[in-house]
Amino acid sequence: MAPPSDRASVSERVEELLAAGGPLPIVAAGLPVLREGTEPYEGQLGPALLDRFVEALRTTMHAAPGVGLAAPQVGVGLRIAVIEDPAPVPEEVARARDRVPQPFRVLVNPSYEPVGTARAAFFEGCLSVPGWQAVVARHAEVRLRGEDERGRALDEVFTGWPARIVQHETDHLDGLLYLDRAELRSLSTNEAVAARWGQPVPRAAAEALGFELP
Repeated sequence: MAPPSDRASVSERVEELLAAGGPLPIVAAGLPVLREGTEPYEGQLGPALLDRFVEALRTTMHAAPGVGLAAPQVGVGLRIAVIEDPAPVPEEVARARDRVPQPFRVLVNPSYEPVGTARAAFFEGCLSVPGWQAVVARHAEVRLRGEDERGRALDEVFTGWPARIVQHETDHLDGLLYLDRAELRSLSTNEAVAARWGQPVPRAAAEALGFELP
């Protein structure tokens, strides 16, 4: 359990963030909170404040917009993230990327492990690295363990794009950015991806920019 003083400082920080109302400010790469890792959630916020914080994360994720948001991305070093993906993409893209809608859910103290050895590589971006994308090869299937916001156990296998979201957000909680796992030769502006590399899979980008796909 966190010492009382630590609990107070975390809860005060969250109360301060929530007091402003509306979407929370998203922390950009370069600030230590994105690299320090997080402490396990052990009741530091209390049920009512946790509910308010989760709702603020959801509001901020929708406003950005994004399909996931981790607590460090709003400056809070707790092991909490939210995900939700309506998957508003053409059928061809959804099929190639195995992207299916995901309901809103809260991940508390999550961890993942690969299921099998298959990997998939696609362009990926991050709300904390605005304006850029890069190809990241990730596990095609992972087993997620943790809890939800009510303390109920999570133990679920994710595949395809949902598995990518789970890995991306859980990595944030370990102080990792997607760039740490990316093919850096693929690094492209959002405009370049839209204009040149918008295909469902990044084969053309790999050939033109000189990197390998799994």
